Amino acid sequence: MDDKNLMLTQPGPHPEEMKDHLCELQVPFHRAPVGEEEAQAVSEVIRSGWLTMGPKTFEFEKEFAKYVGAQHAIAVSTGTAALHLALEAAGVRSGDEVLLPTTTFTATAEAVTYVGARPMLVDVDPVTMNIDPEDAARRITQKTKAIIPVHLAGQPCDMNEIHSLARAHRLRIVEDAAHALPSEYRGKRVGQISEFTCFSFYATKTLTTGEGGMITTDNPKAAERMRLMRLHGIECDAWKRYRGDGSWFYEVLEAGFKYNLTDFQSAIGLVQLAKCNAMRQARESIAQRYSETFSSCEELVIPTVLPDRGTSWHLYILRLRIDRLNVDRSGFIEALHRRGVACSVHFIPLHLQSYYRSAYGYQPGDFPHAEREYHSCLSLPIYPGMTEIEINHVMSAVLNTAAESRIVRAVAAHVNPSD
Repeated sequence: MDDKNLMLTQPGPHPEEMKDHLCELQVPFHRAPVGEEEAQAVSEVIRSGWLTMGPKTFEFEKEFAKYVGAQHAIAVSTGTAALHLALEAAGVRSGDEVLLPTTTFTATAEAVTYVGARPMLVDVDPVTMNIDPEDAARRITQKTKAIIPVHLAGQPCDMNEIHSLARAHRLRIVEDAAHALPSEYRGKRVGQISEFTCFSFYATKTLTTGEGGMITTDNPKAAERMRLMRLHGIECDAWKRYRGDGSWFYEVLEAGFKYNLTDFQSAIGLVQLAKCNAMRQARESIAQRYSETFSSCEELVIPTVLPDRGTSWHLYILRLRIDRLNVDRSGFIEALHRRGVACSVHFIPLHLQSYYRSAYGYQPGDFPHAEREYHSCLSLPIYPGMTEIEINHVMSAVLNTAAESRIVRAVAAHVNPSD
């Protein structure tokens, strides 16, 4: 870990000493941790003369598979493409149903529609905000073909329960691990637990290539299928045809997709992968500081990390006790913005989105746990490049916003009848 990240382990001021007098300071929600190493890696690709998918991409796949402990890794253009290819390789087809949590980004569900299947939304566990296996079990029909557990914020879902459910009903599992690099469940790293695991390398993710994704699997036939389908269904890769010993001939075996990753992006990914553990440690340090600071404030609920799993800390989702505040979640966020702290919300449940309501008939109230947590949650900045001043500013802004929004409760006077 470099000096900037090591700095995050140093103790900050006691919360009572914090003042948000630095209102001119602006803390962005995210800054991608990229720098000279990534720039140098891209420069080397440019000088190599090979720009699209080629040797760097295959090296990235090899190193990524080794890192998560999987047999195969297939690099693709986005995390959404990863989900699409995995569902296609899993045999999900038109008329099938796929279970997934309503608390997720639309990409999880829209990938299901790409193969002509129906996304069947499921409520969440109120503690972790991950998919509730019991509610999922209630929604299984004869058409249910697969389940997509989404590891929200980086904390893994209850994969033992998910696997038991899948075995009982012959379901394929496609993990949405867009937030979960590197995360662990009962001693296993996410990426080696299920048949398919899909990662995202979008600009805000724990490993970024700007845009990009990866699928890991131990199924060799599925891996071969996904490699074929990611590049137009052509039976061999373009870079092999254009080498000195290559052949101009190619054969189209399937109507595939244009989902390949470039060597530009893969070069960045290799640099990011090498510092993935250090970046996680930096985020964990920030999360610990946040939780220690916010745990004594009765208006705030800090994230719960269950003892049998480890989170990547992709997000720090803070929840508000709205009944103890004179503002709602939106008002709290607006107050933080006035104090120079950018926030986000993860996620607006899909059953509240107009498309899923009109296409599938979902309505407000269908998933009460997800809806209640949505109205109370907000995501704070958490990324390796945060400075001590920025971390302290976020903490003081949150505490001061909670203090100014606190409902003052009257204490009833107790009068002794003998007086």
